[in-house]
Amino acid sequence: MASIPAPIAEFLTGERLAVAGVSRSGRLPANAIFRRLRDVGYQVSPINPTTDEVEGVPCYPDVLALPEAPDGVVIATHPDVAAGVVEQCAQRGVRQVWFHRSFGDGSVSDEAIRACERLGIDPIVGGCPLMFCGKVDLAHRCMRWWLQRKGRVPRNE
Repeated sequence: MASIPAPIAEFLTGERLAVAGVSRSGRLPANAIFRRLRDVGYQVSPINPTTDEVEGVPCYPDVLALPEAPDGVVIATHPDVAAGVVEQCAQRGVRQVWFHRSFGDGSVSDEAIRACERLGIDPIVGGCPLMFCGKVDLAHRCMRWWLQRKGRVPRNE
């Protein structure tokens, strides 16, 4: 089994996580991330500003509306709103975010990365919990292997 890079292992030690970017349809990567985290035992909250329920659980419009501050937030939104999510994390005292990205830009934006640097938030840039958490399916193992070699997913040095 591949070892987990230190920043990812640290992120996954949190008990309460949130996933920004889930949809009502359930077809986005954020929903798959939400389900996996929930299924392996995390207290996970979905975030979407246009609905109050996702997959049968309460959904919150933003990080500020969560009843408790999460230990980390997976950002699987459009990159144009990622910096705003980072700002909300800073306001709630969240110091770890994970920007979802596989082959395209994903949720990563230069503005969001600069916001992390300015606000003292530790970002994980690339990949997602599906590549490291719980039973990792063959497709995500292959993507992790390929994307790590391309420098698009964190890896152990």
